[in-house]
Amino acid sequence: MFQGPVGGNFERRPDGALYFAAEVSEFCGCRAFAECDKIYTMIGSPHLTGHTRAELIELFAEFGEPRYRADQVFRGLHQRRLMSFEEMTDLPKSLREKLYEAASARSLTVESRYTSVDGTRRFLMRTHDGHPVETVFIPTENRDTICFSSQSGCPLKCDFCLTAKLGLLRNLTAGEIVEQIIVVLNDVYGVGSETPHGTNLVAMGEGEPFLNFENLIKALEIMSDDKGLFIVPGRVTVSTAGIVPKIFEFSDLERRPNLAISLSAANDELRDKLMPINKRWPIEKLMEAAKAFEKTLKRGERFTFEYVLLGGVNDSDEQAAELASLLQEYGLRKVKINLIPHNPAEQLDYRPSTPDQVRRFKEILESHGVSAYIRTPRGRDIYAACGQLAAKQEPNLIQIQTA
Repeated sequence: MFQGPVGGNFERRPDGALYFAAEVSEFCGCRAFAECDKIYTMIGSPHLTGHTRAELIELFAEFGEPRYRADQVFRGLHQRRLMSFEEMTDLPKSLREKLYEAASARSLTVESRYTSVDGTRRFLMRTHDGHPVETVFIPTENRDTICFSSQSGCPLKCDFCLTAKLGLLRNLTAGEIVEQIIVVLNDVYGVGSETPHGTNLVAMGEGEPFLNFENLIKALEIMSDDKGLFIVPGRVTVSTAGIVPKIFEFSDLERRPNLAISLSAANDELRDKLMPINKRWPIEKLMEAAKAFEKTLKRGERFTFEYVLLGGVNDSDEQAAELASLLQEYGLRKVKINLIPHNPAEQLDYRPSTPDQVRRFKEILESHGVSAYIRTPRGRDIYAACGQLAAKQEPNLIQIQTA
């Protein structure tokens, strides 16, 4: 390990590449529950998809190029969704050659694409250093939703989640986050073609977004630029398992997305088992952070608690009442509960709640004045549903009751 020229420690990994060692255990407690000491982010040639427009302008000034050339490249990458500099024929050939030598326009490779019977598409991509990245396209009549990943793998070891079996491989860069959206939109609609209706984004793919906070926020800033993809924060939802310090930091953002907090239990004993992050930040601390976030909401805004329903584990009538009581104890009113029937897989020792019990759970919450909604499972047959992303290359053979 040695000191880098811009600060921070660097390591030469076994593959010979240079990595920045970003310590996370001091605040996320990952030594206790993920056996990981560091998240590695590869240092290489600039991936321009991960640059803001202001950063591109600065970079092009170093190249001796005028500002409008930076604007052209930004629009080419994000508005026109071009995946190579060669396609940017509005640039001089000499500049395209310079960019080809000095930077990159893409870093992900689509390894496989799977299409569900319900129209959902799951994309299995690889980073330039071989790590899996999964993205899911979920079409509906009035809008599209893209579920993107913030990390390759995940360190949090949620007991009911297949992604946890991967462990943490590394954080994704801002460019790798943005590129997922570009790849999916180009696959569905064609390179640069306009989408017929709005696109919503959910940071609910592989990884814990708040353990890659800076890259996540930068990627969302890039995608909200009106000269690019122009997906504004109001169309984005970020889901966290409960990284309490980052919920407070998220609350202070001036332009922020919607927030969803994965809960899945209303007491520490059960949540410790289902979501080991709870041992680091128990429910009391999580509810205090949620209350602080609620106080920053504008009129008409709400946030979400996600509750994965596991048959015979956390779906009883008493547990529904307990959840309602927890919200009332902390005075949480600008909130809705998103009930998610568990999406099974052979490697997980859980089964989904029956449809009747899901409805019963919802009715009990509503009888206590809590807004509750049932998320319709999408893409279960291709391992694309919530909690199923684990770089699978075969169909899900488990059949379950859905009605």
